[in-house]
Amino acid sequence: MDLDAFVAAHRAEWDRLEQLVGRRGRLSGPEADELVGLYRAASTHLSTLRSAAPDPVLLGRLSALVARARTAIAGAQDSGWRDVVRFLTVGFPAAVYLNRRWWLGVMLAFAVVSVAVAWWVAANPSVQASIGAPEEIRQLVEHDFEDYYSENPAGSFAARVWVNNAWVAAACLALGVFLGLPVVYLLWMNAVNVAASAGLMASAGRLDVFFGLITPHGLLELTAVFVAAGAGLRLGWTVVDPGQRSRAEALAETGRATIGMALGLAGVLLVSGVIEAFVTPSGLPTWARIGIGVLAEALFLAYVWVYGRRAVLAGEVGDIARPDRADTLPVAG
Repeated sequence: MDLDAFVAAHRAEWDRLEQLVGRRGRLSGPEADELVGLYRAASTHLSTLRSAAPDPVLLGRLSALVARARTAIAGAQDSGWRDVVRFLTVGFPAAVYLNRRWWLGVMLAFAVVSVAVAWWVAANPSVQASIGAPEEIRQLVEHDFEDYYSENPAGSFAARVWVNNAWVAAACLALGVFLGLPVVYLLWMNAVNVAASAGLMASAGRLDVFFGLITPHGLLELTAVFVAAGAGLRLGWTVVDPGQRSRAEALAETGRATIGMALGLAGVLLVSGVIEAFVTPSGLPTWARIGIGVLAEALFLAYVWVYGRRAVLAGEVGDIARPDRADTLPVAG
């Protein structure tokens, strides 16, 4: 290869590419197209020079130019921490806020079912007898229910509680695609378990102990489960009614937001697990333990309403950033 002739033939293209790269924030449409075309040509030139005429000075200059052009076209990659901050302040709260009608509805239904079942258990000795023998129930209400929170080291207990609750939340999120039916079953089983304990404690005159132990961590923990269940039910409804989007597009968008929500809820459940392990069985007065639980719940709701509402008003839907999504073609409605 005649290196001088090659450089002379393509120098004008490289100079023009360098000029466009320097103005990348102020390019017109035709100039942007020209930038892409010149970048592809320069990449080919670089490959040719590397194989046929490995001149280190020329290769260095052209490599730097191609790298700058690639950055100008594709954009610089955000740092991992920037992605994390965006998720915590935009993506996750936006997804939770958008789903608020679903999980608030789940919360109301759960409360109604739990109160009804708890009253049924407390008011009917025959129902209590079907749950366990009198000695077993006495052991539960007088010892086991309270001892459960302190019989294991706090650190390992927090980890175990977190993993268990995270699995429940993940199941609600993932299984929602099956028309939401598994989510309804999981909610029913959790409501019955909580209500049965409440009913037995109430029949023994220890309902104050029940609420004193369950409230500190239960408010935040159950809210996280409700959010997961609401998202799962919404995902199931998307299968039935995708709206104006195609079913595949609707499931992709809702599914991505749902998966992202699982990560955020894992953090919320970690907080509730720490409270359950270190606050619930602590020697603090009941009012102080309940106050910590109420504060944690209030902070989470404020976080969702402040950051989530602001993000939704800005057009966010809890999905990943637009440049990271797959391209879709417009279709006639």
